[in-house]
Amino acid sequence: MSKGACKLALKELGHWMKPEKAKTSMTTYPSSAEIVSEPLGVVLVISTWNYPFLLSIDPVIGAIAAGNAVVLKPSEIAPAISTLLSKLLEEYLDNSSIRVVEGAVAETTALLEQKWDKIFYTGSPRVGRIVMAAAAKHLTPVTLELGGKCPVVVDSNVNLQVAVRRIIAGKWACNNGQACIAPDYVITTKDFAPKLIDVLRHELEEFFGKNPIESEDMSRIVSVQHFKRLTRLLDEDEVSDKIIIGGQRDENQLKIAPTILVDVPEDTEIMKEEIFGPLLPILTVENLEESFDVINSKSKPLAAYLFSENKQLQKDFVNNISSGGMLINDTILHLTVSSLPFGGVGESGMGSYHGKFSFDTFSHKKAVLYRGFTGESPARYPPYTPGKLKLLKTLTSGNIVSILLALLGFSKD
Repeated sequence: MSKGACKLALKELGHWMKPEKAKTSMTTYPSSAEIVSEPLGVVLVISTWNYPFLLSIDPVIGAIAAGNAVVLKPSEIAPAISTLLSKLLEEYLDNSSIRVVEGAVAETTALLEQKWDKIFYTGSPRVGRIVMAAAAKHLTPVTLELGGKCPVVVDSNVNLQVAVRRIIAGKWACNNGQACIAPDYVITTKDFAPKLIDVLRHELEEFFGKNPIESEDMSRIVSVQHFKRLTRLLDEDEVSDKIIIGGQRDENQLKIAPTILVDVPEDTEIMKEEIFGPLLPILTVENLEESFDVINSKSKPLAAYLFSENKQLQKDFVNNISSGGMLINDTILHLTVSSLPFGGVGESGMGSYHGKFSFDTFSHKKAVLYRGFTGESPARYPPYTPGKLKLLKTLTSGNIVSILLALLGFSKD
């Protein structure tokens, strides 16, 4: 994906940079107008740890393409990649325009105290608030790529094996749930839940074996801190007895098996905070329309997923669920489509990027109006008479017939 983003920017940059023609009105006749993209200036990119190379390089590509100077702060939670990025960018890129600053909280705090022309942050809503508060001191615009509890609604009329495999691909195969667009919880009907659970059990064993902790295809949890956070979610009262698949854990290997829970109470931590790990609660409802109320009772997610062949349900899902992005009958793949904006809404973030949206995120869209020295209207200038006032009102209305009548001395008023 990083290489693809580079190739796309190289191929399309000339087109992205071209001024965009804009329509003008009779008020400014004769005139022409365009929208010119210009660099914002010096931008700060603070990236995250779960996809530490991609989520560092991808926004930097957009920032460079738009003509900015960039400071990249990689995540200290993935120190090997942070060091690698520092080494590679210093060796291969223009150090007068692109720098990497390594470090943890102290270094990030020091960076946020500086005045930037744009801050691009990927991470948690908690830190997003800190970034936004720091940016507000300098009136710096921000793009926040956060997360949230991404729901998956599963209808009974689907190809269940394919649907389950795609849920597993989006949840456990992608970094063991440590992804901002990973399915966070599933909603299905009470009648259909047992069948869904049986197929999940079978396919998980097919992919990761009877002992998934030992599977080489199962990602580790990133750190001891996050491992303990996830185990606290599992060990909470009214949660641990809801486990029906998995639950095994090994702190020495920092591994937790794919874990499925059913009908966990809504007031538990696992149902209130983004899980960001291999735990997947399944909520059951009487009918799928109830799932809309469940989803809308929570903060807006970064992604929302629906598996259904019902076209009306698909339409209702798109129209009634607000999320950063949405995918019908699959998970996470919308991330790979460069013609779609990737970003959140509400608690899941603000602003978007990928493809041309990355270029636009790091550009200022400058409005430019061109006029010659003809087309003067005396109505603009004092002394202001009732006749001039009528003419000004007509000119600003943009109605050609009214303007012609006014110029001929007639008025609709």
